[in-house]
Amino acid sequence: MQGYIINLNKVKDEDLIVTIVSKGSLDNLYRFYGARHGVINLGFKIDYEIEDSAKSTIGRLKDVIHIGFKWINDYKLLKLWQDFLALFHKHLRDAEELDDFYFDLLDYASQNWDKQNPKRVAIEAYVKLLENEGRLHTELNCFLCSLPVEEKEISIVRAFLPTHKACSKTLGINKESLIELFENKSSIFLNDKEVDRLWYVLLEGL
Repeated sequence: MQGYIINLNKVKDEDLIVTIVSKGSLDNLYRFYGARHGVINLGFKIDYEIEDSAKSTIGRLKDVIHIGFKWINDYKLLKLWQDFLALFHKHLRDAEELDDFYFDLLDYASQNWDKQNPKRVAIEAYVKLLENEGRLHTELNCFLCSLPVEEKEISIVRAFLPTHKACSKTLGINKESLIELFENKSSIFLNDKEVDRLWYVLLEGL
């Protein structure tokens, strides 16, 4: 099976608990340290097998093959990717079951990570996630005062909740560009400054 590593947690010695998003599941697996093992890292896509353990409730990660991205050696792209993937661990860690959406979303993002500004890829992917989870607020009423945002600029806070600039006292974003993002999952009309603002909001948590 294949999946994306969203967290690595060191346990005794150099052993690891590895959290992986795969199609239809969130796997927490034990990986024994050993010279014969290949290097794995946060954000890697891997092919792997799960071996059940009679001594533990957690399975063992085995037969790992790293499925590399063509941009994997670009440090800037990899760092942004790891920052993005780490957000999924906090968001999904209590989930007992996952549908295929999360794996497919990461698959799509990884394939497009080097084709445009990766922050745009992450932002567009996040809007899809919010919509899938029923958390996308397209009505554009202010989260803080509940009144409609009628100005040409709108501010965004954590979970891409809309607010008046005066209420949240944060950078404004062109409202029409935000509507395009929310309706068509496209950041094409956002300028780079607005993209950076949305990226920092995204880093606050999914």
